[in-house]
Amino acid sequence: MSAEALDLVYLFTGRWLVQNSPADQVPSHGTTRFATSYAIDFVPVDASGRSAVFGLGSLFRPEPPEQFIGFGRSVLAPVAGVVVAVHDSATDHPAYRGLPSLGYAMTQRRRADAGWLALAGNHIMIRTGTAVVALCHLQQGSVQFQVGQTVQIGEKLGRCGNSGNSTEPHLHVQAISSLDIARADAVPIRFSGTLPPAGDIVDL
Repeated sequence: MSAEALDLVYLFTGRWLVQNSPADQVPSHGTTRFATSYAIDFVPVDASGRSAVFGLGSLFRPEPPEQFIGFGRSVLAPVAGVVVAVHDSATDHPAYRGLPSLGYAMTQRRRADAGWLALAGNHIMIRTGTAVVALCHLQQGSVQFQVGQTVQIGEKLGRCGNSGNSTEPHLHVQAISSLDIARADAVPIRFSGTLPPAGDIVDL
């Protein structure tokens, strides 16, 4: 990890599965668009590592986000700083697993072409030093801070949701060099000095 990596604290409690980690590959999400090269995803899971019960219906139809154990779980501030952007009005859409996930994947280019808001959904962005930390896919109406307010590490920012470019309730985290997402550079991140690979379970 680069010496210039921004060190964060984990922004949740409980068990979360790591996905799309820059510990495994860069760009972590297969693209450099919107400065996502070092972004990482965390999915809330139960003791057996599942985000929700997978039944026959999961194979064939979308599922309510409320069915997933992580929907509504608290999201905490991973860094101290000033809130520089908030979006809190996007709808939490159904989750897609099985065959529905294939159809949803086919519409991803359309969302990317629609811009940052279509991908991030509900989010909060915090400036700390020379970097901006973005926390995305939050639950509609859950963000508890406004632009200009100061946040401290560990304060509750909102709740995990399924807004934006999301197949199931999870949290997307990235750091960027400026608030201008179209021109910003991706900033490497780590958590308490380390970066977990995809497949790891973070249990706090």
